[in-house]
Amino acid sequence: MGNSFIPDHSASLPLRHPQRARTGSFAQFRQETLALARRLFIQLGRRPSAFVGSIIQSLLWLMLFSALFAQAPRGTFGIEGGYIQFLAAGIIVFAAFGGALNAGVPLIFDREFGFLNRLLVAPLVSRTSIIFASALFIVSTTLVQAAAIGAVSFLMGAQFAGGLEGALIVALVVTLLVFGIAALSLGLAFVLPGHIEMLAAIFVINLPVIFASTALAPMSFMPLWLQLVASANPLTYAIEPIRHLFLHSNWSFSDPVLQAPWGSLSLIGCVLVLFAFDVVAIALVGGMLKRKLG
Repeated sequence: MGNSFIPDHSASLPLRHPQRARTGSFAQFRQETLALARRLFIQLGRRPSAFVGSIIQSLLWLMLFSALFAQAPRGTFGIEGGYIQFLAAGIIVFAAFGGALNAGVPLIFDREFGFLNRLLVAPLVSRTSIIFASALFIVSTTLVQAAAIGAVSFLMGAQFAGGLEGALIVALVVTLLVFGIAALSLGLAFVLPGHIEMLAAIFVINLPVIFASTALAPMSFMPLWLQLVASANPLTYAIEPIRHLFLHSNWSFSDPVLQAPWGSLSLIGCVLVLFAFDVVAIALVGGMLKRKLG
């Protein structure tokens, strides 16, 4: 009778603190992301030809287009310097876009060779780690490309006026653009039936999106319909802040950098647009993965 009031601790279960559970889940998610990204870097180290080729392609675009308009009168493109000063930002974004657009290619080969199936049945905390790992890999390689383009642009006469803080903003803008485009590319890798269709989609998308932006010419050169298309193109919101930092040493986040048909947008406004683009792209792809993979 007296023993009936003594609690039985041997049958009690330990309670898991919610905050510790969330912290543990985040740590596992980070570990998954870094492990998947490491695999991509190992593949790059074994076969660096595609990466080297993408840098060479970007530098060829820089040299050929700058030579094409080298004799244009100063001020033609709305700046005091030569065309190389105008073009450098566009080529940096072009390289970032090209790399991010190809983010789904390794994934679709993993799907065809069966590795993705083994990955999907693994006890992952979140399958979005696949997206973040690819984006992390693409951001890292793209920043190397951007540094190479900036160095060659400097040798060709372009000056980066934004200073160290401006360079950090360039890295932020490139990172935001790459995350969104890479997420959409990975979504295509899950939707399209094979790598042939994926490569065809990349070929169709790549150059039209570049030419429908302000990478090669200012928006004032375009007819109204193309201005509307360019103002809806996420590449434009990456190009104009970077170009502004190339041209201005006394810059601020409130500086107007984009003159669109519907009005002007500041530097911080362009950054926020890119951030919103990332949120929408990752949400769309994440939702699609949940519906498709269960």
